[in-house]
Amino acid sequence: MSDFTTDTPTLTQARQLLDTFSCAEVKTVQSSQEKEQLQNALLLMVKESEAENLGICADNAYQGYTALSHYLTAFGYTIPFKLEEISPVETPVYIKFNTATLSHYLTDYEEGNYRGVLVACQAEDDLVNGVYGHLPLDLFD
Repeated sequence: MSDFTTDTPTLTQARQLLDTFSCAEVKTVQSSQEKEQLQNALLLMVKESEAENLGICADNAYQGYTALSHYLTAFGYTIPFKLEEISPVETPVYIKFNTATLSHYLTDYEEGNYRGVLVACQAEDDLVNGVYGHLPLDLFD
C-alpha cells in the first residue's frame, strides 16, 4: 500500500490495507514490501483487539496447522498442539481457532476453493473489529 509512510501503520492505514484482502476473490501478495506491510497491519489490529478467531482453509491438515502455528506465534500466543501429532488428513480442511479459549477444531472443506487465513478481530473499536482475509497461508513463515 503506497500510503504507508512508516513501518508502523496507523489503525486507519492498517484497516485500509486489510480491507483490500477482504473480498470475494483471493488476493496475492505481490512483493516482500507488501508482505511486510500486511504483517504490520494485521499485527496492529491483533494488538488492539480483545480476542481473535482464525479460520484456516488449507489443502491438508498439516499445511493448515503449520499456517495456524505461524500466525499464533506472530500474535504472541502459545501453540496448544504439536504438529507431529496432527492427523494426516490429506484432503482440503477448515480449521477454526479461538484465541480466547485456545480451542480449535478441524473439519472437511470439500465445497470451497479458497486457501488462506481469515482473522476475525473482536474489539469495541469499530476500526479494529472485523474479519480480514483470506490472507496468505505463508504470511508469517
